[in-house]
Amino acid sequence: MPVHTDKIRLSRWQLFTDGASKGNPGPAGAGWVLINDQNSDSVKEGKYLGPATNNEAEYQALILGLQRALSRGVQEIRIHMDSELLVRQLNGHYRVKNPRLGLLFHQVQDLLLKFSKYDIIHIPREQNRDADRMANEAIKRKVTSDV
Repeated sequence: MPVHTDKIRLSRWQLFTDGASKGNPGPAGAGWVLINDQNSDSVKEGKYLGPATNNEAEYQALILGLQRALSRGVQEIRIHMDSELLVRQLNGHYRVKNPRLGLLFHQVQDLLLKFSKYDIIHIPREQNRDADRMANEAIKRKVTSDV
């Protein structure tokens, strides 16, 4: 019996990422939420980054979220970010002038090449609350554990 390829569907995942910095630069955190297209599987994580600017934290959040997606075997991904700067840089509308951001930009580009398909979309901050919460909780956990 022939296999119908239209019935074999690769799951497309949604990735929401956000970075936070208290002080800019200051203590920073990264947050990401990875959800499959059926809303039957998700990952919500955050990580304390140490001192960083907000834009560095935004890039780190994206890197960590993409790495997590790849570790789960995700091949198609739609990335949602509330950082207009990063979305415009990653979509080729703005150049990356800051050398430190340039290194992070290239890390993201290398990771994106590992996906068969991806989109990067700018969303309003209100639609990114879970990733924002994960980033801020990571900072809060670190700061309160140091007290």
